[in-house]
Amino acid sequence: MKRRDFIKSSFASGFILTVLPQLAFQASTNEISYQELIGKGNPKLYGDGFQLREEAYDAFMKMKTEALKSDIRIHIVSSYRGFNHQNRIWERKYNRNISKGLSPQESIKKIIEYSTIPGTSRHHWATDIDIIDTNVTQPSSVLQPKHFETEGCFRKLKLWMDQNANTFGFYLVYTSSPSRKGFKYEPWHYSYKPLSSHYLSQYRKLRIKDIIANENLLGNSYFSEEFITNYLNHNILDINPELL
Repeated sequence: MKRRDFIKSSFASGFILTVLPQLAFQASTNEISYQELIGKGNPKLYGDGFQLREEAYDAFMKMKTEALKSDIRIHIVSSYRGFNHQNRIWERKYNRNISKGLSPQESIKKIIEYSTIPGTSRHHWATDIDIIDTNVTQPSSVLQPKHFETEGCFRKLKLWMDQNANTFGFYLVYTSSPSRKGFKYEPWHYSYKPLSSHYLSQYRKLRIKDIIANENLLGNSYFSEEFITNYLNHNILDINPELL
């Protein structure tokens, strides 16, 4: 091979080795569609009795297997929720509160203590899970903070997750930090960070006001500019800093 041809060949090989990882990275950070971000997409999901994206599913199964060694059987009670599912929850709670005499504003304020406005839920991304331990006697209402603290039935699960969840990529979303605002403490809600952090960065490009207007949500006429700003800053962004 002539020296000039050798140089060209070497340059081409080096260029490919340099560029291909960058192309792979760019492919992994592609824009996510509006429909998928608000729960109206058609993602490929995995799971038996729950639904997660493949990478999150694989990580969860590894975590579940490891927890079994400590006699903890992690069970997902909620995973992917599409827009329509979240909207049914929203409308049921809204109408129930109104029937009890609450004003529309009071109803909305009460709902967002724990439930998200349709189109704004992290569960739309198929990266988040609500979990319990089915190796213990189950209480009548499983998703209560008291069950995960002090002498609660899921205390062992909570302590195990505190020590091990991050190793598998899962992080508590709504922590017990006294300075945190927005949704109340949820010791059962974990997010698979390797995927959800990208979804959140893409979601932040949307305007919550447009989602609410476009989807014609029940009670949307009572969502003031101040309310929407606070909801974004407190309920969506005031989360575990590890997930931002």
